[in-house]
Amino acid sequence: MPRELIATSPSQAVLQVYKEQVLANDEIRVRTLFSSPKHGSGLRSFRANTKDYTSPFDRKRGIHHGPPMQPTYPQLLGNMAVGEVIEVGVEVDQWGIGDHVFSHLPIRDTHTLKANRVQPVPSNMSPQAIVYSDPAGVALCAIQASEIMLGSTVAVFGLGAIGQMAAQQAKLQGARQVFVSDPILIRRELAIKHGADIAIDPISDDAGELIRDHTNNAGVDISIEASANYAGMNDAIRSTGYAGRIVSAAYYIGDSSILSFEGEWHRNQLTILTTRDVNPTLRNAPRWDTKRLHNEAFELLKEERLSVDGLIHPIVSFEDCVEAYLATDQRPSESIKLGIQHT
Repeated sequence: MPRELIATSPSQAVLQVYKEQVLANDEIRVRTLFSSPKHGSGLRSFRANTKDYTSPFDRKRGIHHGPPMQPTYPQLLGNMAVGEVIEVGVEVDQWGIGDHVFSHLPIRDTHTLKANRVQPVPSNMSPQAIVYSDPAGVALCAIQASEIMLGSTVAVFGLGAIGQMAAQQAKLQGARQVFVSDPILIRRELAIKHGADIAIDPISDDAGELIRDHTNNAGVDISIEASANYAGMNDAIRSTGYAGRIVSAAYYIGDSSILSFEGEWHRNQLTILTTRDVNPTLRNAPRWDTKRLHNEAFELLKEERLSVDGLIHPIVSFEDCVEAYLATDQRPSESIKLGIQHT
């Protein structure tokens, strides 16, 4: 019987058996080959500790208000999957048995869905690169908003999947010098391998001092904050030079009392922007919408201008995915982006 990874309650996951649904005439059935979850917002939903639960977001008014919302279970877990077509409906003519396809899909053995919901897997593209197209799109949204120019100095704080992509994209955008900061050694090493210039351990190093030592006291022109950690935002504020820009690609939760707008924030007249890749368009680039952002991120991966070598870590079997998924929540230092091999 096919199985799927689900949340049964906050921070609890199991593999659950499900029954295959009847294939409609305009549907296909796909057997999963490789899948990956979303670590940032996906894990926050898994924990049920986002502001959306304590105070729902009113899209019409643009604010959080109202009574707490209770999460409902079971919840499907996952973000993207690559698979092989194993059945096609009688009205489907664009796909055949054996075709390899991908989409935003949960972690499960099979998927029965409309034929137009999937895209073809390019022959030269690995499943690992395909599942990185989601964080690459989020990172690209921040990079476009940052307005990096040829010769800019840039710092990236937080080297999960989004931060790793942002560091590489900053180089592609023309940054002369890219600093990266993360407390986890393997993440810093991989960022250097993929083109970053100087790595910072925020536990032992003062990012602001170190960056000024390497920029003739100027600080960086632009900081990309991708850690979703208030300490990371403090480091970004401390590291960005006069009239510089900080772009946050993160969703922050928890106690914000350590966040400081004293000193450098005021004296250096910094600008802070937030970005979301699902907004209709970029505020400073109205011709760039969500579809264009993610299409461009996908092409950069396809052309191997962005590398994911070593950035899917760990890779586990579907049989072991419950323990691995829980580890991404409980021991985040052990992973960058989880990959699940289904066959």
